[in-house]
Amino acid sequence: MTRPAALSILALTLAALCMVSAAARGGQFSYKTGIDIAGFGVTVHTRAGEAVQNLTADDFEVREDGTLQAVTYFSAGAADAALPLHVGLLFDVSESMQRDLSFSRNAAIRFLDTFPKALDFTLVEFSDDVRAGRFTQAEFPRLVERIRSSKAKGRTALYDALSVYLGSAFDQTGRKVLVIYTDGGDTSSSRTWADTLRLLRGSDVTVYPIGFLESRGSARLMQQHQLMEMARLTGGRAVFPGSMKELEPMYGRIAAEIHAQYTLGYVPSNATRDGKWRKVDITLKRPSSEKLQLRTREGYFAPVPPR
Repeated sequence: MTRPAALSILALTLAALCMVSAAARGGQFSYKTGIDIAGFGVTVHTRAGEAVQNLTADDFEVREDGTLQAVTYFSAGAADAALPLHVGLLFDVSESMQRDLSFSRNAAIRFLDTFPKALDFTLVEFSDDVRAGRFTQAEFPRLVERIRSSKAKGRTALYDALSVYLGSAFDQTGRKVLVIYTDGGDTSSSRTWADTLRLLRGSDVTVYPIGFLESRGSARLMQQHQLMEMARLTGGRAVFPGSMKELEPMYGRIAAEIHAQYTLGYVPSNATRDGKWRKVDITLKRPSSEKLQLRTREGYFAPVPPR
Protein backbone atom coordinates (compact mmCIF):
# COMPACT_ATOMS: atom_id res chain seq x y z
CA MET A 1 0.00 0.00 0.00
CA THR A 2 1.29 3.47 -0.83
CA ARG A 3 1.97 5.95 1.97
CA PRO A 4 -0.82 8.39 0.86
CA ALA A 5 -3.32 5.54 0.77
CA ALA A 6 -2.27 4.37 4.22
CA LEU A 7 -2.57 7.90 5.60
CA SER A 8 -6.04 8.36 4.10
CA ILE A 9 -7.18 5.10 5.69
CA LEU A 10 -5.78 6.20 9.04
CA ALA A 11 -7.51 9.57 8.75
CA LEU A 12 -10.84 7.91 7.92
CA THR A 13 -10.50 5.59 10.90
CA LEU A 14 -9.68 8.41 13.33
CA ALA A 15 -12.53 10.56 12.01
CA ALA A 16 -14.90 7.61 12.30
CA LEU A 17 -13.99 7.06 15.93
CA CYS A 18 -14.62 10.73 16.69
CA MET A 19 -18.04 10.64 15.00
CA VAL A 20 -18.99 7.45 16.83
CA SER A 21 -18.23 9.17 20.13
CA ALA A 22 -20.56 12.01 19.11
CA ALA A 23 -23.24 9.53 18.09
CA ALA A 24 -23.05 7.80 21.45
CA ARG A 25 -23.96 11.14 23.08
CA GLY A 26 -27.31 11.15 21.25
CA GLY A 27 -26.43 12.27 17.72
CA GLN A 28 -29.03 12.27 14.96
CA PHE A 29 -28.61 9.60 12.29
CA SER A 30 -31.61 10.39 10.08
CA TYR A 31 -31.20 11.99 6.67
CA LYS A 32 -29.64 15.45 6.61
CA THR A 33 -31.56 17.97 4.46
CA GLY A 34 -32.80 21.50 4.95
CA ILE A 35 -35.33 20.08 7.41
CA ASP A 36 -35.17 17.04 9.67
CA ILE A 37 -36.46 13.98 7.82
CA ALA A 38 -36.64 10.59 9.48
CA GLY A 39 -35.69 7.95 6.90
CA PHE A 40 -36.17 4.20 7.14
CA GLY A 41 -35.02 1.35 4.93
CA VAL A 42 -37.84 -1.18 4.69
CA THR A 43 -37.74 -4.74 3.38
CA VAL A 44 -40.94 -6.61 2.54
CA HIS A 45 -40.81 -10.34 1.88
CA THR A 46 -42.95 -13.42 1.73
CA ARG A 47 -42.77 -16.14 4.36
CA ALA A 48 -40.52 -18.03 1.94
CA GLY A 49 -38.07 -15.14 2.07
CA GLU A 50 -38.68 -13.72 -1.41
CA ALA A 51 -38.46 -9.94 -1.67
CA VAL A 52 -41.72 -8.20 -2.59
CA GLN A 53 -41.43 -5.42 -5.16
CA ASN A 54 -43.81 -2.97 -6.87
CA LEU A 55 -45.30 -1.57 -3.66
CA THR A 56 -46.13 2.14 -3.40
CA ALA A 57 -46.12 4.68 -0.58
CA ASP A 58 -49.86 4.11 -0.19
CA ASP A 59 -49.19 0.50 0.86
CA PHE A 60 -47.44 1.62 4.07
CA GLU A 61 -48.59 3.21 7.31
CA VAL A 62 -46.08 4.99 9.57
CA ARG A 63 -46.65 5.88 13.21
CA GLU A 64 -44.21 7.66 15.51
CA ASP A 65 -44.90 7.13 19.22
CA GLY A 66 -48.40 6.10 18.15
CA THR A 67 -49.09 9.19 16.01
CA LEU A 68 -49.80 8.72 12.31
CA GLN A 69 -47.18 10.36 10.05
CA ALA A 70 -47.46 11.54 6.43
CA VAL A 71 -44.89 9.87 4.16
CA THR A 72 -43.15 12.66 2.23
CA TYR A 73 -40.41 10.64 0.56
CA PHE A 74 -40.62 7.20 -1.03
CA SER A 75 -38.04 5.27 -3.01
CA ALA A 76 -38.54 1.81 -4.48
CA GLY A 77 -35.15 0.10 -4.37
CA ALA A 78 -33.09 -0.24 -7.53
CA ALA A 79 -35.92 1.15 -9.65
CA ASP A 80 -35.27 4.61 -8.19
CA ALA A 81 -31.72 5.89 -8.62
CA ALA A 82 -32.48 9.28 -7.06
CA LEU A 83 -31.38 8.16 -3.60
CA PRO A 84 -27.62 7.43 -3.29
CA LEU A 85 -26.64 3.93 -2.18
CA HIS A 86 -23.63 3.45 0.10
CA VAL A 87 -22.42 -0.14 0.48
CA GLY A 88 -20.20 -1.24 3.36
CA LEU A 89 -18.33 -4.50 3.93
CA LEU A 90 -16.86 -5.56 7.28
CA PHE A 91 -14.43 -8.33 6.39
CA ASP A 92 -12.91 -10.62 9.01
CA VAL A 93 -9.21 -11.26 8.33
CA SER A 94 -8.36 -12.83 11.69
CA GLU A 95 -6.04 -15.82 11.83
CA SER A 96 -8.92 -18.33 11.91
CA MET A 97 -9.88 -17.15 8.41
CA GLN A 98 -6.61 -18.38 6.87
CA ARG A 99 -7.95 -21.64 5.43
CA ASP A 100 -10.95 -20.13 3.61
CA LEU A 101 -9.68 -16.62 2.94
CA SER A 102 -9.21 -17.02 -0.81
CA PHE A 103 -12.77 -18.27 -1.36
CA SER A 104 -14.17 -15.62 0.98
CA ARG A 105 -12.34 -12.85 -0.88
CA ASN A 106 -13.71 -13.93 -4.25
CA ALA A 107 -17.27 -14.23 -2.94
CA ALA A 108 -17.10 -10.76 -1.39
CA ILE A 109 -15.76 -9.20 -4.61
CA ARG A 110 -18.51 -10.79 -6.70
CA PHE A 111 -21.10 -9.52 -4.22
CA LEU A 112 -19.81 -5.93 -4.37
CA ASP A 113 -19.72 -6.11 -8.16
CA THR A 114 -23.53 -6.49 -8.20
CA PHE A 115 -23.89 -2.80 -7.21
CA PRO A 116 -22.75 -0.87 -10.30
CA LYS A 117 -24.88 2.12 -9.27
CA ALA A 118 -23.64 2.39 -5.70
CA LEU A 119 -22.14 5.79 -4.97
CA ASP A 120 -19.27 4.31 -2.98
CA PHE A 121 -18.00 1.30 -1.05
CA THR A 122 -16.52 1.31 2.45
CA LEU A 123 -14.27 -1.63 3.29
CA VAL A 124 -13.38 -2.29 6.91
CA GLU A 125 -10.99 -5.20 7.50
CA PHE A 126 -10.52 -6.37 11.05
CA SER A 127 -8.35 -8.71 13.07
CA ASP A 128 -6.52 -7.38 16.15
CA ASP A 129 -6.60 -3.98 14.49
CA VAL A 130 -9.03 -2.24 12.13
CA ARG A 131 -8.27 -0.82 8.67
CA ALA A 132 -10.86 1.23 6.80
CA GLY A 133 -11.02 2.72 3.32
CA ARG A 134 -13.69 4.22 1.08
CA PHE A 135 -13.75 3.69 -2.70
CA THR A 136 -15.81 5.25 -5.48
CA GLN A 137 -17.11 3.28 -8.46
CA ALA A 138 -14.13 4.52 -10.48
CA GLU A 139 -11.84 3.07 -7.81
CA PHE A 140 -13.43 -0.39 -7.85
CA PRO A 141 -10.24 -2.03 -9.21
CA ARG A 142 -8.35 -0.61 -6.20
CA LEU A 143 -11.02 -2.04 -3.91
CA VAL A 144 -10.60 -5.47 -5.51
CA GLU A 145 -6.82 -5.25 -5.13
CA ARG A 146 -7.21 -4.28 -1.49
CA ILE A 147 -9.47 -7.26 -0.74
CA ARG A 148 -7.22 -9.70 -2.60
CA SER A 149 -4.14 -8.52 -0.68
CA SER A 150 -5.69 -9.20 2.74
CA LYS A 151 -3.56 -11.32 5.09
CA ALA A 152 -5.10 -13.46 7.81
CA LYS A 153 -3.63 -12.81 11.25
CA GLY A 154 -4.49 -12.06 14.85
CA ARG A 155 -7.76 -12.15 16.74
CA THR A 156 -11.21 -10.62 16.06
CA ALA A 157 -12.02 -6.97 16.86
CA LEU A 158 -15.57 -7.07 15.49
CA TYR A 159 -17.11 -4.45 17.79
CA ASP A 160 -14.31 -1.96 17.09
CA ALA A 161 -14.66 -2.53 13.34
CA LEU A 162 -18.42 -1.96 13.48
CA SER A 163 -17.90 1.23 15.50
CA VAL A 164 -15.45 2.54 12.90
CA TYR A 165 -17.87 1.83 10.06
CA LEU A 166 -20.88 3.42 11.79
CA GLY A 167 -18.80 6.51 12.49
CA SER A 168 -17.68 6.76 8.87
CA ALA A 169 -21.31 6.46 7.70
CA PHE A 170 -22.59 9.10 10.14
CA ASP A 171 -22.84 11.97 7.63
CA GLN A 172 -23.60 9.95 4.50
CA THR A 173 -26.96 10.84 2.96
CA GLY A 174 -29.06 8.14 1.32
CA ARG A 175 -29.41 4.39 1.71
CA LYS A 176 -26.70 2.70 3.77
CA VAL A 177 -26.28 -1.06 3.87
CA LEU A 178 -23.54 -3.03 5.59
CA VAL A 179 -22.60 -6.68 5.15
CA ILE A 180 -20.51 -8.26 7.90
CA TYR A 181 -18.55 -11.40 7.13
CA THR A 182 -17.03 -13.15 10.13
CA ASP A 183 -16.21 -16.66 11.31
CA GLY A 184 -16.43 -16.02 15.03
CA GLY A 185 -17.25 -13.78 17.95
CA ASP A 186 -15.34 -10.76 19.17
CA THR A 187 -12.11 -11.55 21.02
CA SER A 188 -10.07 -8.34 21.11
CA SER A 189 -12.17 -5.15 20.87
CA SER A 190 -11.81 -2.20 23.22
CA ARG A 191 -15.55 -1.55 22.82
CA THR A 192 -18.14 -3.75 24.50
CA TRP A 193 -21.27 -5.49 23.26
CA ALA A 194 -23.34 -2.92 25.18
CA ASP A 195 -21.52 -0.10 23.33
CA THR A 196 -22.24 -1.82 20.04
CA LEU A 197 -25.95 -2.18 20.78
CA ARG A 198 -26.29 1.52 21.61
CA LEU A 199 -24.61 2.54 18.36
CA LEU A 200 -26.68 0.16 16.25
CA ARG A 201 -29.91 1.35 17.86
CA GLY A 202 -29.19 4.92 16.82
CA SER A 203 -27.86 4.11 13.37
CA ASP A 204 -29.73 4.30 10.06
CA VAL A 205 -27.60 1.56 8.49
CA THR A 206 -29.21 -1.77 7.50
CA VAL A 207 -26.91 -4.58 8.64
CA TYR A 208 -26.62 -8.04 7.06
CA PRO A 209 -24.30 -10.33 9.06
CA ILE A 210 -22.95 -13.50 7.44
CA GLY A 211 -21.69 -15.81 10.16
CA PHE A 212 -19.53 -18.71 8.98
CA LEU A 213 -19.10 -19.84 12.57
CA GLU A 214 -16.43 -22.29 13.66
CA SER A 215 -17.40 -22.49 17.34
CA ARG A 216 -19.60 -25.15 18.88
CA GLY A 217 -21.98 -25.32 21.82
CA SER A 218 -22.77 -22.25 23.93
CA ALA A 219 -20.09 -20.10 22.25
CA ARG A 220 -21.71 -20.64 18.86
CA LEU A 221 -25.18 -19.88 20.22
CA MET A 222 -23.90 -16.62 21.70
CA GLN A 223 -22.24 -15.61 18.42
CA GLN A 224 -25.40 -16.39 16.47
CA HIS A 225 -27.50 -14.41 18.93
CA GLN A 226 -25.29 -11.34 18.62
CA LEU A 227 -25.26 -11.38 14.82
CA MET A 228 -29.02 -11.88 14.72
CA GLU A 229 -29.49 -8.96 17.12
CA MET A 230 -27.36 -6.71 14.89
CA ALA A 231 -29.69 -7.56 12.01
CA ARG A 232 -32.91 -7.22 14.01
CA LEU A 233 -32.10 -3.77 15.38
CA THR A 234 -31.36 -2.39 11.92
CA GLY A 235 -33.96 -4.18 9.77
CA GLY A 236 -31.44 -6.52 8.15
CA ARG A 237 -31.09 -10.28 8.18
CA ALA A 238 -28.42 -12.63 9.54
CA VAL A 239 -27.49 -15.77 7.61
CA PHE A 240 -25.29 -18.69 8.62
CA PRO A 241 -23.83 -20.78 5.79
CA GLY A 242 -23.15 -24.37 6.77
CA SER A 243 -20.38 -24.74 4.19
CA MET A 244 -18.32 -22.53 1.91
CA LYS A 245 -20.36 -23.56 -1.14
CA GLU A 246 -23.41 -21.90 0.47
CA LEU A 247 -21.63 -18.55 0.83
CA GLU A 248 -22.14 -17.13 -2.66
CA PRO A 249 -25.86 -18.02 -2.88
CA MET A 250 -26.37 -16.26 0.47
CA TYR A 251 -24.53 -13.19 -0.81
CA GLY A 252 -26.83 -13.35 -3.83
CA ARG A 253 -29.99 -13.38 -1.70
CA ILE A 254 -28.72 -10.45 0.35
CA ALA A 255 -27.94 -8.49 -2.83
CA ALA A 256 -31.42 -9.18 -4.21
CA GLU A 257 -32.97 -7.96 -0.97
CA ILE A 258 -30.89 -4.78 -0.97
CA HIS A 259 -31.90 -4.05 -4.56
CA ALA A 260 -35.57 -4.46 -3.58
CA GLN A 261 -35.42 -2.38 -0.38
CA TYR A 262 -37.84 0.53 -0.02
CA THR A 263 -36.99 3.83 1.66
CA LEU A 264 -39.68 5.83 3.47
CA GLY A 265 -39.12 9.34 4.78
CA TYR A 266 -41.31 11.74 6.71
CA VAL A 267 -41.11 15.04 8.56
CA PRO A 268 -41.90 14.11 12.19
CA SER A 269 -45.00 15.81 13.59
CA ASN A 270 -43.12 16.06 16.88
CA ALA A 271 -40.51 18.72 16.10
CA THR A 272 -39.07 18.87 19.62
CA ARG A 273 -35.27 18.70 19.52
CA ASP A 274 -34.71 16.79 22.74
CA GLY A 275 -32.44 13.93 21.67
CA LYS A 276 -34.95 11.38 22.96
CA TRP A 277 -35.81 8.00 21.45
CA ARG A 278 -38.80 7.95 19.09
CA LYS A 279 -40.53 4.61 18.61
CA VAL A 280 -41.55 4.12 14.97
CA ASP A 281 -43.94 1.45 13.69
CA ILE A 282 -44.15 0.84 9.94
CA THR A 283 -46.85 -1.56 8.81
CA LEU A 284 -48.47 -2.72 5.60
CA LYS A 285 -52.06 -1.76 4.81
CA ARG A 286 -52.54 -4.87 2.70
CA PRO A 287 -54.75 -7.68 4.06
CA SER A 288 -52.96 -10.05 6.44
CA SER A 289 -54.13 -12.92 4.22
CA GLU A 290 -51.27 -12.04 1.86
CA LYS A 291 -48.87 -13.19 4.61
CA LEU A 292 -46.22 -10.59 3.86
CA GLN A 293 -43.59 -9.71 6.44
CA LEU A 294 -41.79 -6.40 6.95
CA ARG A 295 -38.40 -5.59 8.46
CA THR A 296 -37.07 -2.18 9.44
CA ARG A 297 -35.44 -0.49 12.42
CA GLU A 298 -37.47 0.30 15.51
CA GLY A 299 -37.04 4.06 15.70
CA TYR A 300 -34.51 6.87 15.90
CA PHE A 301 -33.09 9.48 18.25
CA ALA A 302 -34.51 12.97 17.79
CA PRO A 303 -32.07 15.79 17.02
CA VAL A 304 -30.42 17.43 20.00
CA PRO A 305 -30.92 21.12 20.79
CA PRO A 306 -28.36 23.44 19.17
CA ARG A 307 -25.54 24.51 21.45
